[in-house]
Amino acid sequence: MSGTVTETPYQPSPEILASFDEYYQQVVTEDDEPVDNLFSEKQQRLLAQTLYASWTPPPGKKQSPDERRLFLATANVGLFFAKSQPPLVPDLLISLDVKPHPDWRAKEHRSYFIWEFGKIPEAVVEIVSNRVGGEDSRKLETYAEIGVLYYVVYDSQRYLSDDVLRVFVLRDGEYQLLEQPLLARLGLRLTLWDGIFEDHYDTWLRWCDAQGNLLQTGEERAAEEAVARQEAEDRAANAEDRAASAEDRAARLAEKLRELGLDPEQV
Repeated sequence: MSGTVTETPYQPSPEILASFDEYYQQVVTEDDEPVDNLFSEKQQRLLAQTLYASWTPPPGKKQSPDERRLFLATANVGLFFAKSQPPLVPDLLISLDVKPHPDWRAKEHRSYFIWEFGKIPEAVVEIVSNRVGGEDSRKLETYAEIGVLYYVVYDSQRYLSDDVLRVFVLRDGEYQLLEQPLLARLGLRLTLWDGIFEDHYDTWLRWCDAQGNLLQTGEERAAEEAVARQEAEDRAANAEDRAASAEDRAARLAEKLRELGLDPEQV
């Protein structure tokens, strides 16, 4: 595919840098309106949870291969990109090499203000719930203008397209649809998975590593570790049983030899 993958360094405009105090006093970072349906809310948490439970981002320029890279994954948190514009609220946002401010209750740290974090997120995911959200028009264009490298649209009900899952990459300032749902710079893939999450069976959007191995939730990892421990205990118990059986057979044989007048030590 032609074109250069874009990674845009963030340069705050003079407008953004001016009069921060007044801006933070007026800006609304959360409106407490219940805007998500049950499926979307669970899907958001599944995507975020598995990243924190099982993902190790590829090492960056500042990390050694054995050092885990910092990242932030947020669900349904405002992405503020210009003081004069309302925020976008992606269903999931991923940003590398950042972490929340220690005083994250302060107004200027409660959302993802690009000028506060100092960088543009690498990826956003939008979960389509209706035909009026603008995921394939207004939001797509705005994320491209901001410079978000990967844009994912999950449309499980096919409101906007015949494609349930579309992954875009920013090339030369425009999004191009990827043939495979691979976010190469993040070492992540996406897949559709039929299974149970929080007691509900459905088709879920799940993360995989670059090789296609499913990223597990904390509960899945704990269950797998419990099974592995039980199997190890069973193997140890079987080994003990086999050793005990061998000793028992040897003792019976020795007794039989003595009955025949033979010394087991000399046989």
